[in-house]
Amino acid sequence: MAELDVIPDGAVLVRDGLVSAVGPYRQLADRGGALPRVEVDGVLFPGFVDAHTHGVFGRPRLEDHERRASGMDYQAIAAEGGGILSSVRDVRTRTRDDLLALTRRRLGHLLANGSTTIEVKSGYGLDTATELRLLEVIGALATGPPTLIPTFLGAHEIPAEYRADPDGYVRLLIDEMLPAVAEQGIARFCDVFCEPGVFTPGQSRRILEAAAALGLGAKLHADELDGSGGAELAASLRAVSADHLARVSPSGVAALAGAETVAVLLPGTMLFLGKTDRAPARALIDAGGAVALATDFNPGSSPGMSLPLMATLGVSQLRMRPAEAILAITVNGAAAVGEAATRGQVAPGFRADLVLAAVRDWRELPYWYGTSLVSEVWVGGAPCHPRSGSVSFVV
Repeated sequence: MAELDVIPDGAVLVRDGLVSAVGPYRQLADRGGALPRVEVDGVLFPGFVDAHTHGVFGRPRLEDHERRASGMDYQAIAAEGGGILSSVRDVRTRTRDDLLALTRRRLGHLLANGSTTIEVKSGYGLDTATELRLLEVIGALATGPPTLIPTFLGAHEIPAEYRADPDGYVRLLIDEMLPAVAEQGIARFCDVFCEPGVFTPGQSRRILEAAAALGLGAKLHADELDGSGGAELAASLRAVSADHLARVSPSGVAALAGAETVAVLLPGTMLFLGKTDRAPARALIDAGGAVALATDFNPGSSPGMSLPLMATLGVSQLRMRPAEAILAITVNGAAAVGEAATRGQVAPGFRADLVLAAVRDWRELPYWYGTSLVSEVWVGGAPCHPRSGSVSFVV
């Protein structure tokens, strides 16, 4: 993860939305023929891949933010009516069109920060009808830009009506919600919040095994606030990713190092919550694990929309090298959503998702923060930020 290929005075040839060739301009100049050319000034990166977001929600949780500033913890905020369940109450009252409009605007901000592929979870419905409506919104926007990867997160929290019977909610998830999600055909993955006080490792395994039987891949929220064995569970299930990991155990690090499961770290969450715990990126990488960075964009614990900022935090907070941080928001982000063969690299045969940063040295991307360095974005070779011009040959 510490090595990048950098091409000075490079060029990218795009045909039919895919990268046809990449290399020094002098080698590719004649291959473009009469195709339109776009000259750019800066560093051209692969499109960023945000592998963990909760982008479909209603109102922001501003009250939670105020309560947290006064010293209240998560449990106390939830007891006063805040937390995930407050978003659930809000979302259940909203129409598909309302959620569609809100989500489209938010995706525009993520795209402007260079995220060309974004995993988006449901999870603020916690009943069959609302979860299907959230997935319908994601599906309606999935072709982008940006391109969306839909994930079913009905196991985000125990809803209020099942607080006294969490196993009953697990049965609802397995017997009713998952079959309906599979029949709808939008979600590619099933995620579970495996955390003490939410879903146990045993419950999480039951849900994910039922999802796998219906053709859905596995992802886990694992070991965020307390260690629960979530990382080990993710590795044993061959989940595509284990996310958060701020409290992962040494055995969890070892399990992920020996698995294909990508460790998706979310430094913006712990920063926004004011937590001192940090996911052990250095230990994971040094052990041979694959590490990605994502925003965890959501209304309660991480309302950030910038993957370059996550790269900055990866370097400053998680002790990642700049090259590791760049790979964590490109190649490994793509692997964490099952797209490693098509996205996350500027290479022949890959999607022509490209991000231009107004910098001279690629290491500046995770260096400067507080402003967006992204000046242009293309998805499948089509310009989408700003929305003008066209590209077949990027110089």
